[in-house]
Amino acid sequence: MPGRNRRPSPAERRSCLHIKKINLAEAFASFSECWSPRIAGRVNDTHLKLAKLDGEFIWHHHEREDEAFIVIRGSLLMNLRDELGERAVELHEGEMIVMPRGVEHKPVATGGGGECWVLLVEPATTLNTGNVENERTVKALKSLG
Repeated sequence: MPGRNRRPSPAERRSCLHIKKINLAEAFASFSECWSPRIAGRVNDTHLKLAKLDGEFIWHHHEREDEAFIVIRGSLLMNLRDELGERAVELHEGEMIVMPRGVEHKPVATGGGGECWVLLVEPATTLNTGNVENERTVKALKSLG
């Protein structure tokens, strides 16, 4: 194969110096605030955010963004609402749900009174409270490390 044994240039070697692994347990341990996502990484125009959830959030939707919730620890009840009614989806560690844009939802941390830790995958433009602005809205997200 052409180029298979080619040595990386100095510029290519330098470009990988910023790449680091992230230990999720350590990352979650680095902050205590609930409902205040932290940027753990970026993939193109998408943020990978860590969030601790405790109790209920608010009903909201996102006009332009889909978002994925991946449960790392604890349990999450995702309440969904549309013109046909309401339903809830229960998620446990290792499970995920994708919320399509425009779907009204309200996450609730459940399961024995403990926090729920989630990894959120969503466009960088996504506001945590979607179409609602209130005291829980976080406009300036903090990054880990």
